[in-house]
Amino acid sequence: MRRALSPERSPALSVPFRFFLNAPLFALLAAGLLVWEGPGALASRWSPVSLALTHLFTLGILTSAMAGALMQILPVATGVRVAAAHASAVVVHTLLTAGTLALSAAFMVGAPALYAIALLLLAAALTWFLAACALGFWRYRHAERTGTADVLGASRLALVALLVTIAIGLLLACAQAFGIPLPIIALTNLHAVWGLSGWVGLLTIGMAYQLIPMFVVTQPYPRVFAVGLAPSVFALLALISFATARVPRVELPLGALLLVAYTAFAVVTLRLLWTRKRPSADVTTLFWRTAMLCLTACGPLWAIHIETGNPACAVTLGVVLLFGVAWSLVNGMLYKIVPFLLWYHAQRSLTGAAMRFAPKVKDMIPERAASMQFWAHLAALALLLAASLRPMLFARASGLAAGVSAAWLGLNILGAIRIYLSVSRKACATQIRAS
Repeated sequence: MRRALSPERSPALSVPFRFFLNAPLFALLAAGLLVWEGPGALASRWSPVSLALTHLFTLGILTSAMAGALMQILPVATGVRVAAAHASAVVVHTLLTAGTLALSAAFMVGAPALYAIALLLLAAALTWFLAACALGFWRYRHAERTGTADVLGASRLALVALLVTIAIGLLLACAQAFGIPLPIIALTNLHAVWGLSGWVGLLTIGMAYQLIPMFVVTQPYPRVFAVGLAPSVFALLALISFATARVPRVELPLGALLLVAYTAFAVVTLRLLWTRKRPSADVTTLFWRTAMLCLTACGPLWAIHIETGNPACAVTLGVVLLFGVAWSLVNGMLYKIVPFLLWYHAQRSLTGAAMRFAPKVKDMIPERAASMQFWAHLAALALLLAASLRPMLFARASGLAAGVSAAWLGLNILGAIRIYLSVSRKACATQIRAS
């Protein structure tokens, strides 16, 4: 098994939680937008509402959740602390949230001024985040814990991929804001590939190496596989970018190899999840199984899209990637990290007689409540897949279902926070009486 975490190295609770809370809030906003717009939102991946929905997911949900997870997991798992964690969290969260809203509004109304505002806000947020992470890696380069090379390697490559994603996104925003002539479709495809397969995908790989064996109680990932996968994915992304610019005929074979790499990750992860040491599957295991099954479906869907050129296939692939894979992963991650952090910080606040108020980790979010939200998530996924093929029939129903699932997740998290605050108040009152 991978070595134990060092939770005493955790940053303040507010550092990751401000990012984690963005996830259900932006999911609710995206669901509301889908209900409001209806079928037009899923008519094409290039429609303004579709682009707004995509960036509500990729920035408001995924980047927020990934940033919070990175700022929390790096210090406790590897010994690396993000520089000025509290200040960085406040600044990055504020700018990222405002920038995401501005960019989504810009897509909706097509105002060049909004693109410019979004460009400035997002560039500032993500540049600060990258700088804080890079400074942390440099400062703690001699404090990195042994046995974490795979986690650190994947995390570093994910941050480089984020930098590339930002650069391409800024070019696209400049093209919209200032009318600069650029190859929009090619750049948009590269932006999506670097963002999803690079930033989100590589960081998911790195986090999985730590979280799956530790929290889901599985065997570690095979050593050779863990060391080689992230560099291979990054190399393929670089080659795809070069091929797009110089050798377009090899772009599709390289894309197929990238899908093979991620399918291999999904298959290995599914094997670990199915052979885990605990007999019953908890909700995190269910979410990760769902995500990995969806990931294995991406290859065939991509091949069908390439073969047929059907725009509906592109929308279906987007639903599977964003909702089926990425959003499922975030849900599963939150159901492990949030209860554990609240439990740990509650324990730290208790001394003496107040220890009787100590909750258990499993009490923070009851398994039944989490399981019911999982089934709501599955229903939303099924309706979204149907809506990608028949938007007139299912678009608004899928938005309602996605909103119910997101609200349920948010309420479960808020319930855990209420337990934490209640324990803290009782501990404070006990200490006052004792003094």
